[in-house]
Amino acid sequence: MARNERLTIPDLGGRRVLVTGASDGIGLEIAARFAGAGAELVVPVRNRDKGAVAVARITEQHPRASVLLEDLDLSSLESVSTLGDRLRSDGTPIDVFVGNAGVMNPPERQTTRDGFELQFGTNHLGHVALVGSLLPLLRAASGRVVMQSSVAAQRASIRWDDLQFERDYDVARAYGQSKLACALFALELGRRSRAGGWGITSAVSHPGVAPTSLLAARPEIGRAGDTAAVRAIRWLSARGLLVGTPASAAEPALLAATGADLDGAFVGPTGLGQLGGPAGRRKPWAPLLRDEDAARLWDVSEALVGRA
Repeated sequence: MARNERLTIPDLGGRRVLVTGASDGIGLEIAARFAGAGAELVVPVRNRDKGAVAVARITEQHPRASVLLEDLDLSSLESVSTLGDRLRSDGTPIDVFVGNAGVMNPPERQTTRDGFELQFGTNHLGHVALVGSLLPLLRAASGRVVMQSSVAAQRASIRWDDLQFERDYDVARAYGQSKLACALFALELGRRSRAGGWGITSAVSHPGVAPTSLLAARPEIGRAGDTAAVRAIRWLSARGLLVGTPASAAEPALLAATGADLDGAFVGPTGLGQLGGPAGRRKPWAPLLRDEDAARLWDVSEALVGRA
């Protein structure tokens, strides 16, 4: 598949799809592609004005799209619970859940409203709580859960003695841990579903590298300007060199969400260093193969989000 070719997505008419982090970047590309396939979209966002702009862009591309804009701050377990209550009350089964939202490299250690290290709390624990809240709707649809990991997880580990990085904070290691945790959660969800007969399948995707807002100016986390890294990524992406675009970086999650026989799979770009290129099934990185870490993290995470 050449870079300008697009993955063929099956007809998703009558299916409900929830994508976190869909107000811009890769998440917006993922959501728009699902809308084009006929899915009913649920777009939960932290910034409702930004979310409304994203919905307008989706409906401009796909005038018959059905898009439900919801409020969600993954750094607040109260906000996660409120959304879960609302969607369960609605009762519509969820066929696909894509956990794409995230925060990366705040300029200093910060915490969520519940006191968790910002990246671990938002990227991982917020999604754990949300999936847990929506389990009845996912089970009703025999749904697919896809969690977005990152190339940062390739050499990451779980810091069991200091999950919140309260000692000698290392922002890059904390981010890598959070994205490894996302992957381990998805894989453990699939194992527990198969063992318990829940009917839910799961997969892990990673987008490679593409110019998004993750490393751009983020005033809400204290980053006033774009980082040098995101400027370099934009330069490479614009010239078709090494890295991807938001559109191409959306393809692994789309494949993981809709591809057959991908339960428990790891999907990412197939180009050099998995930084860009067509989406395909990949050999899992070594940290993803530690089943005992995944089981332990599941139990620890449930306790942290109050679902023990």
